[in-house]
Amino acid sequence: MALFFSRETKVYIAYLAANGTEDADAIWEIPVLDGFSFSQGTNTSEVVLNEMSGAANSSRRGRKMFTDSYAPAEWSFSTYARPFKSAGTGETGGRVDDALFQHCVEEPLWAMLATNATYTNPAASTNAAWSTGITADGTDMDITFANSNLTELAKANIYFKTDTTVYKIANCAVNEASMDFDIDGITTINWSGMGTIISEEASAPVRTRYEGITSTTNFIRNRLTQLTAVSTSPTSTNYGLTLTGGNVTISNNISFVTPETIGVVNQPLEAVTGTRTVGGSFSCYLDNTALGSMDLFENIIEGTSTITNSFTLGFKVGGSSGTPRIELNMSQCHLEVPTHSIDDIIALEVSFSALGTNITAADELTVKYIGA
Repeated sequence: MALFFSRETKVYIAYLAANGTEDADAIWEIPVLDGFSFSQGTNTSEVVLNEMSGAANSSRRGRKMFTDSYAPAEWSFSTYARPFKSAGTGETGGRVDDALFQHCVEEPLWAMLATNATYTNPAASTNAAWSTGITADGTDMDITFANSNLTELAKANIYFKTDTTVYKIANCAVNEASMDFDIDGITTINWSGMGTIISEEASAPVRTRYEGITSTTNFIRNRLTQLTAVSTSPTSTNYGLTLTGGNVTISNNISFVTPETIGVVNQPLEAVTGTRTVGGSFSCYLDNTALGSMDLFENIIEGTSTITNSFTLGFKVGGSSGTPRIELNMSQCHLEVPTHSIDDIIALEVSFSALGTNITAADELTVKYIGA
């Protein structure tokens, strides 16, 4: 009898080309943390008998179950945020470009979250370019959501490989990414999404992109994180806040379309995007320094005539100048009234929603990776 150990698991993302087939040049190995999961359920219907008494006080009380369809497969795992500068030389050793540009280990997941991009083989391009949404050079890698106003975003097949067994989740879409930066930890991103069906495969695909996964210099220390918070409406005020923790979450609010033909077990067809939401929270100690956290609380709670307040928030995760780091910039954030956390030292927790410049814009957030 063979036993399967989660710590032996490797995860591969086979990015899908525009025609829906796996791109052999875009198969990424993604190191994940303990606690990953994947599952799939069924949608059922029930028929019951419900009648009054017959002869001799008898009554049929049975029921019958039908499997109508498979629910979408659900998956989730966490990765460290790991920027790096490519060593170049193209496909040699799983590298991602010829030009010594900035990248990150979890790059294909960002492409699936934010774009419908196609991937360019580094043998044909010095930049290993994504067609949209992600741009890289020798200084940094930028991720925007400018091309995310689509009903369908990029997809991939995700493989979970144990020592002897391989599970494939087909046609996966990334629904949500949640970046946590607690004070004593390493920056992590919690990824979750859905796919059409889980199957057992004879083997996993051969990885072609795995640069940066063995590096020990591309982990980001949360303790160095800094926040810039500037009120732009109704007045311009620059607050001085020192964080104790924070989170930024991006969600596509995806649902799957499934047919409802009777007499067969239907399978999910395609993922459809819903409202894109960007938000999160940050925490800091309550202090009475000028334009500190106490003034932030007072100005928000006393702004009874401000229907939608406007703040520019910039998280420099890992510091403002050191490497590696990530910069998260949101130019139009609505802050909720901070809540007090009563502990040995009283703290504030502030929830925020990042908004576009207008209701149809896709500019709530930009992400910048800078590797060592």
